[in-house]
Amino acid sequence: MKEWREQRPWGGGMGWICAVLPILLLVGCGYSFSGTIKSAYPAIQTVYVESFANRTSEANADNLFRSAFISEIVQRGHFKLVSSRGEAGAVFRGTILNLQAAPLAYKTGTSFSAEDRLTVTLELFFEETASGKTLWSNSAYTGTVDYPVGAVGAAETSRRNALTKLAADSAEKVYRLMMSDF
Repeated sequence: MKEWREQRPWGGGMGWICAVLPILLLVGCGYSFSGTIKSAYPAIQTVYVESFANRTSEANADNLFRSAFISEIVQRGHFKLVSSRGEAGAVFRGTILNLQAAPLAYKTGTSFSAEDRLTVTLELFFEETASGKTLWSNSAYTGTVDYPVGAVGAAETSRRNALTKLAADSAEKVYRLMMSDF
């Protein structure tokens, strides 16, 4: 009897159950690993990203955000990016509603900011081209990024880098929200 138990790969009956049960639970509850986003829009093959409208005084913010969303779509590979609305199965468009910087921390003993928070509010739409049907939208997406404020000349560079990061982070988060099938 002892020889037969030693030949079983999982030892006893409980060892086999303990090894297989977690796998069955994960598969049964619909669990999937991060990074394995499946398309919530299987009929959409091609996407065009329109120029963003910019309702702020921040020059070039519309180009930064559009470029970030284009990069995210290309990087994820679920859709083929096309160069015109007429070629697209769906269109992604957005408006930069608000862009605001606010101090987070002050330099010791002064009223000068040491760190600021940049906050953007976006209105976003993902629409089917043929029907004009809205597939996904968010009328008040808000994203933030914190950045250090240095000397006068370096402060503008730091702010511009923060705006670029905010655009990239927003594009990634919005893409994940848009592609989730909740």
